[in-house]
Amino acid sequence: MTNVASQPDNVIEMAAGGTAPNLASRWFDAAPREISELQWERFRSSIAEIFTAFGMDLQTPGTRDTPQRFLKALYDITAGYDGDPKLATSFPTEHGQGIEAAPSQVIEGPIDFNCLCEHHALPFFGTAFIAYIAGDQIIGISKLTRLVRLFARRFTVQERLGEQIADGLIALIDPRGVAVHLEAAHLCTHVRGVEEHSRTTTTVWRGEFVDADLRREFLAEVRSLRRG
Repeated sequence: MTNVASQPDNVIEMAAGGTAPNLASRWFDAAPREISELQWERFRSSIAEIFTAFGMDLQTPGTRDTPQRFLKALYDITAGYDGDPKLATSFPTEHGQGIEAAPSQVIEGPIDFNCLCEHHALPFFGTAFIAYIAGDQIIGISKLTRLVRLFARRFTVQERLGEQIADGLIALIDPRGVAVHLEAAHLCTHVRGVEEHSRTTTTVWRGEFVDADLRREFLAEVRSLRRG
């Protein structure tokens, strides 16, 4: 992330384009991760060694099980690697065939998300706003939250997260356009390094959102939803 000293938030825009995931790869329906009891115990032992070396006393009632709890929390936070087969459900649009109309946006947000930055394995967290212009299919509103969390619960970076959400929605329902707006705080800059308490904003555009008027409409709605 590049910090801009002259403004409190960082703003990065992704250009339209990009390659959508291949739906045949079943990226939303990945096989669950399998970790054996032997692996789990080895990981727990390694974490206990690290925590002890860094100064934690693991012989107290409050810390004795901390390595195990840490591993379980880490496993839960990265559950996005297990996929979400419920994302495969979509529905036909309800406008009649051949009906001409101005592009109509479906907008959802704010959707809360939490991630682990792949650079330092520290959390970053914030809100997502998603808009799409339907083609022949629509997706249930709750599926947009599922889509965000599928990609958020991984080791990632904010720029990639927005790209994956946009391209994932394209792979699922092939809409005429997609917009994704993310705002997040990063602990890797809050608690280490420059210790700057800024927020980072990224925006991704696809398809018909090349139109500046649609972009302005989306961003105006984001501001309204944020205030609400």
